[in-house]
Amino acid sequence: MSWSERFEGVRDLAAGSTPDRSTPVLLGAIAVLIGVVVLSPLLWLLIKTQSIPTGRLLSLLTSDTTLQVTLNSIILVAVVTILSIFVGVPLAILTAQTDLPFRRFWTITSALPLVVPSYIGAFAFVSAFGPRGELAGLLGPLGIEQIPSIYGLHGAVIVLTFFTYPYVFLTTRASLLSFDGSVVEAARSLNATRWEAFKRVTLPQITPGIAAGSLLVALYVLSDFGTPAIMGYDVFTRMIYNEMNARLDYAAVLSLLLVGLAITIVWLESRVGGGREGAYVTRGSRRPGTIKLGRWKYLALAFCGTIATLCLVLPVGILLHWLQRGGQGFAGGGFTFEISTAWTSVGLAAAAAFLCVLLAIPVAYFAATTDSKLASIPDRMTYVGYAVPGVVLGLALIYLGLSYVPFLYGTVFVLLFAYVVRFLPQAVGSTKSSLLQVDPHYVDAARSLGESPTAAFRRVVLPLVMPGIVAGAALVFLTTMKELPATLILAPSGIETFVTYIWLVQGAGYYGQAAIPALVLVVVSGLSMLVLLGRERYDVT
Repeated sequence: MSWSERFEGVRDLAAGSTPDRSTPVLLGAIAVLIGVVVLSPLLWLLIKTQSIPTGRLLSLLTSDTTLQVTLNSIILVAVVTILSIFVGVPLAILTAQTDLPFRRFWTITSALPLVVPSYIGAFAFVSAFGPRGELAGLLGPLGIEQIPSIYGLHGAVIVLTFFTYPYVFLTTRASLLSFDGSVVEAARSLNATRWEAFKRVTLPQITPGIAAGSLLVALYVLSDFGTPAIMGYDVFTRMIYNEMNARLDYAAVLSLLLVGLAITIVWLESRVGGGREGAYVTRGSRRPGTIKLGRWKYLALAFCGTIATLCLVLPVGILLHWLQRGGQGFAGGGFTFEISTAWTSVGLAAAAAFLCVLLAIPVAYFAATTDSKLASIPDRMTYVGYAVPGVVLGLALIYLGLSYVPFLYGTVFVLLFAYVVRFLPQAVGSTKSSLLQVDPHYVDAARSLGESPTAAFRRVVLPLVMPGIVAGAALVFLTTMKELPATLILAPSGIETFVTYIWLVQGAGYYGQAAIPALVLVVVSGLSMLVLLGRERYDVT
């Protein structure tokens, strides 16, 4: 009997089988081991803080500066996450379920801001809207000598929202395209309005996707250094960077507080969208009917166009302006941008994406297919590393490498490990979101036909969750390409990437030379996004 014939039997058996929620102990052990390995760099923080006298530790924890930085960080994370939902979810709905003109084009433009590093976006916004920026220059002849400051909390919120909302957009749109639209049609047949059907049927089913994207946004904002530093807003990462040379003990204390806040965020996400009860189990492949926008079509187009202009046209235009102002080609000021730099960046990002996907599958599968509350622990453990600032992670790995594995110090393996620690949650969240859409009866029916657990996963589950796996790999690839602090600290001698070159030439003041690799970085990342968006069935990322 061919597998296609046997899969027909799986479908027939699925409706009447009782799901077996037991999970092999080995899978759980692997998931826990991965979580422990990811958390290992935090040993440096524990070792460092244990050496601080109790009195001084309490003084550092309760100082006015610590309390203010904690409040600032919480406010920034909360506001950016909420605004990202308000931007990402409507864009996901418009591009997935409506008759919006040029939906594929708007899908691409809504996802592409993810390829622009937030620190480049911050430079672009300051260059455009700063006190001596392009807007001030245009308004000066009109008698307007002063414009509202872009610096501070509101500037950091604007920039981080525009360059992190795609996390919510991607995961939400993936959920919208995954669940069976016949349920929505059933609600409509019971005289429910479009809004009632969305609120009572669609929203509960896409909540895990929204929560997964929101978690990535919150942890990204919490760990971002470049944007708050450029905008002059004191948060954990900026203070840690400032204190690392002067007061390393205070930097370690702030890092522990940051990790504690990250754990709190992960716990809150688990209460909102971490369980299977919030997910919709796919039982068919029908899509919901297309929503007719009518006269709201023009407002929707204006919304999509405004977001695309601020997130794509503006930063790319500023980079081109920098390039023109630099007035030099690929070389200037003793700096030369070589093609090998691009290949190195792409190779490292691809390796990181492969490793993250490989490690994410057992963690996500264990969390999504096990009823025990303990099953989510490895999943949550992986998210902690995402909130550790890259500069702290880099120093921690240097300390641990020199102390325990000196033969690995200064090698590319340490750099890749740092990428895995930082970005594994992106692959876990996307993979888990897709796994939550898979009906467990399918696996049980396959097992009843004599398939082993591994074969059932490979032949039944894997094809269904492949869109989520691909989306997770793409997110890891894109984020690795623009990771700055960890790359600067851990890149082996002789290894040059986009971000290390950009940092070097910007520090020397050669903005034209900084623009070249920045533009190439955006283009390369954008091409990877376009390839993914070109997939016929899964065009959400």
